[in-house]
Amino acid sequence: MTPDDLLHRIRERLTHPSTVKELMRVLKLPKAEAPGVRRSLKTLVQRGALIETRGSHYGVPELMDLVAGRITVHPNGFGFVRADHPVEGVTGDVYVAGHNLHEAMHGDRVLVRVERHGADGRSEGRIVRILERSGNTTVGRFDRDDRGLLFVVPFDKRLLMDLQIQAGDELDAIPGQMVVVEITRWPTPGRNALGRVVEVIGDLEAPGVDTQIIIRKHGIPDRHSDESLAEAAKLGVEIDPADIAGRTDFRSDVVVTIDGEHARDFDDAVSVQRLENGHYLLKVHIADVAHYVREGSALDREAAERATSVYFPERAVHMFPSDLATGLCSLRPRVDRLVQSCVMEIDGRGRVVESSLHDGVIFSHARMTYTEVHGILGGDEALRDTYRNLIPHFDRMHELFAILNMRRKRRGSIDFDLPEANIVLDEDGQIENILVAERNVAHRLIEEFMLVANETVAAFLDEHEVPTLYRVHETPDLLKVEHFEEFIATLGYSLAAPLNAIKPRHFQKLVEKLRGKPEERPVATLMLRTMQKARYDTACLGHFGLAAGEYAHFTSPIRRYPDLIVHRTLREFRHGLLTEALHEERVEELPDVARHTSEMERRADEAENELVAWKKVRFMADKVGEEYDGIITGVAPFGLFVQLTEHYVEGLVHISSLADDYYRFLERVHQLRGEHTHRVFKLGDTVRVQVVRVDQERRQVDLAVVDVLERLRASERNRGARTSSARPKKDQPRSTGRPGKRERAVKKATRRRS
Repeated sequence: MTPDDLLHRIRERLTHPSTVKELMRVLKLPKAEAPGVRRSLKTLVQRGALIETRGSHYGVPELMDLVAGRITVHPNGFGFVRADHPVEGVTGDVYVAGHNLHEAMHGDRVLVRVERHGADGRSEGRIVRILERSGNTTVGRFDRDDRGLLFVVPFDKRLLMDLQIQAGDELDAIPGQMVVVEITRWPTPGRNALGRVVEVIGDLEAPGVDTQIIIRKHGIPDRHSDESLAEAAKLGVEIDPADIAGRTDFRSDVVVTIDGEHARDFDDAVSVQRLENGHYLLKVHIADVAHYVREGSALDREAAERATSVYFPERAVHMFPSDLATGLCSLRPRVDRLVQSCVMEIDGRGRVVESSLHDGVIFSHARMTYTEVHGILGGDEALRDTYRNLIPHFDRMHELFAILNMRRKRRGSIDFDLPEANIVLDEDGQIENILVAERNVAHRLIEEFMLVANETVAAFLDEHEVPTLYRVHETPDLLKVEHFEEFIATLGYSLAAPLNAIKPRHFQKLVEKLRGKPEERPVATLMLRTMQKARYDTACLGHFGLAAGEYAHFTSPIRRYPDLIVHRTLREFRHGLLTEALHEERVEELPDVARHTSEMERRADEAENELVAWKKVRFMADKVGEEYDGIITGVAPFGLFVQLTEHYVEGLVHISSLADDYYRFLERVHQLRGEHTHRVFKLGDTVRVQVVRVDQERRQVDLAVVDVLERLRASERNRGARTSSARPKKDQPRSTGRPGKRERAVKKATRRRS
């Protein structure tokens, strides 16, 4: 019996927490199965799917008002727990007040008891157990106090306490340097955590230190083991002719790779043919990483732990050693390479009418870049002359792209297609400039081909009930959709559908209406927050954003571990290797793989975004006093988030700088509204702002609204004139010697402006 089977039967048959003996009796299980049941119970407890009480009773968490999940701690001392799985009656994250954190630290996997449900569906609770620590190391600034005591201030402000360091455990660190600390004693109610310095990173301003800090902070493995490096090197750079035997030979096809200018590894290749019946034959070839990375090998163990490659502005932290990524698993031109291939016959409406999956071998005819293909399709005569033999192939690709793209639009797939920032770095790794990086037709062409291959593979796996990992994106929470609808109504928009009948096409139509409008980006951002986060799961639950009934990640096993799992399970099924025992093994292990890979993907996203945001703050350090146009991208009780249109940098207009009125936060409509002036600042508004401060420690750019500063400065001048014609001293009220809160804010803002 698999853990999931046991969990299902416990949910169905047991009405209260039970001992092993009791649940075996109720479930009518023979004594011989007791060891297997205990192993399954242990697995379910580790997942948080079951709770083991102090009396060794096992219960279902949600029936005990318990939720298992990761906690995110706010620098102000409270936290939110995101459930591992949707829990009935719990909408969104569970709020945990500071006094209920109970030694839980940011990133820990915890068990929270839900103690209150708000009228708006939000829940509040307290931590009752720490299931798993986020890691035993952290990064911070080493220092020494006046008494000579050593400590480290965590770089992550969500870690709320300093770590004490005993003399002799500082590893020659100098006060002020950034270090990595191993936690040797976890915090308790009466004392801070204790640690020892295990690595000195260096001075904060030194080149490359910021990237190292982010890598260490998020616990991203930065070095491959000697064993995995040796395995990768041993594979060599040329395929073994014996490996070609039994594979489908695609070497006579005109196959090309299309990647960025600076790409070194090429893991996907495509070809398009036109059939006699007018249909297109699309072949998507993906590097056969699973052929070289055997399950249980050092390469596989490390890849499973990392789960994904992480891409920073100045470097990447790869899931596999570069020897593998740029060697045998790189589909370099003019050489034979092993692939797993998805071959699809596609009609004029973009429907896959027939498909097949293969272990194949290809010979890439050309390594093309997005810029070159964009130029060819755009009519660049010089490029068309250079690649004249390939022009018919690119023209067919363009035709098929248009058909597939229209197919997705018809079914309502949501396509934001917003311009993104392209960061230009100097020699020290600091931002030299920030430019707009437009996606051209070549990017979109390859993306469309990869999407249809992912859908086709997922449909095959689901049809044959192969245990694997799917990429799922579930229907948005109705309460969040309701709040989103209320807000966009204030801008004159609507999803134009009942909340209980919302489909992806309703969001897509709204995206099309917003295209090119000032409010496009902030509304799109809010739309993304309204939706669920995509994740990996063993169930084929579909992808709401893509309006796809089946979806899996098949196209990049060199940088995503779930894709490697999909390749393995495909081969196991197609070659008859999926025995009953292996089937059960996969069913038992894959839920944990799904959870881990989803968490590691979120970790990578957070690390990438944090480093870019930090570099942007440094980029703005010498721009204090300068004015920019910006768009309000967020509204909160404490102020406005504004993204500068010129540099794609986001800053905060704190509520205290809006000192020309008392502003109230209207949460449902994302507005700050003045009580007396009735002025409204809302999501999507364009504002002129001035950079008033760049806080390197908080990694935040502080802004102020220019016309508010102007009014405050004028008001200050007028107030000074009235004071000069003052009434007699005896009639004046006695001064406290301290300016009022509002007056202090006015003076502070005026001082920054001048």
